[in-house]
Amino acid sequence: MKRILFISIATFLFIGCKGNENKKEDKVVTTTINSQEKQLNISILLDLSDRISPKINPDAQKKDIENIKTITDFFSSNMEKLGAYKAKGKIKIFFSPTLVNNNINSTVSKLIIDCSKMDNKGRKEVHDSLTNLYSKNLNYIYQQTIASSAWEGSDIWRFFKDDVKDFCIENDPNYRNILIILTDGYLYHKQSEYNNKNRFSYLLGSRNLKPYRKQNWEQLVEQNDFGIKTERKDLNDLEVLVLEIKAENQSNKMDEDILRFLWEKWFKEMNISDNHYKVYSSNEPAYTKTRIENFLDQK
Repeated sequence: MKRILFISIATFLFIGCKGNENKKEDKVVTTTINSQEKQLNISILLDLSDRISPKINPDAQKKDIENIKTITDFFSSNMEKLGAYKAKGKIKIFFSPTLVNNNINSTVSKLIIDCSKMDNKGRKEVHDSLTNLYSKNLNYIYQQTIASSAWEGSDIWRFFKDDVKDFCIENDPNYRNILIILTDGYLYHKQSEYNNKNRFSYLLGSRNLKPYRKQNWEQLVEQNDFGIKTERKDLNDLEVLVLEIKAENQSNKMDEDILRFLWEKWFKEMNISDNHYKVYSSNEPAYTKTRIENFLDQK
């Protein structure tokens, strides 16, 4: 008995146009899922330490918001490619630890987007307004933080130790789990000061980086097994992009080389695949844009 399967493909355009209902295509179903066909699960971790102080780093706010604009634009573009019925991406922004400023926390809640729980109308609204939503609220978050001068810092080390798996990784294989961190690369929070020999929960120029500011720094790092204290080795399902690494003092520009090396070493020890992490120094948003897009667009 012959069975004829008619697959009706309803094409959804986010710009509001109605497709031609008479055009239908037969689709071959495959179990292979390419990265570009997967849903995006993007988590953005912001370092709101004194790196964003106008006195220390006057361009930090502008660069961060421009970089995040590139991320949200890519997310919206991915929604377009998938179409309304299939667009189930997730994107959120957060801090570690949670800030004590209730106004900021309330604002952050507006930036938690989960298209898998929305109908087509809701997804279209996300597509049309995501970048503006993020830019507007991020400006508010930065202004509030700068005005209070409450540099609470960012406990990135503890975040990877305790939270990254729960906050950033979907077990569904249809998702790409991507964590994007905006930080100067130095690690420190008062609640996390630990070390085991030459492995530290913090990286500070005045404390443990200073002895390595030499031409043969890489050799010294390897000889002394100097690095970040690794607490887990189960992040093979995570991709990590680190942006805005910047030396606290331009006379110690070498710090950026050392920091990038140590972050990459840390990611490798946590079992993140070699092609699934990148660590970049601060640059103009126009140049960083290309790096972000290349990372997000990789297969």
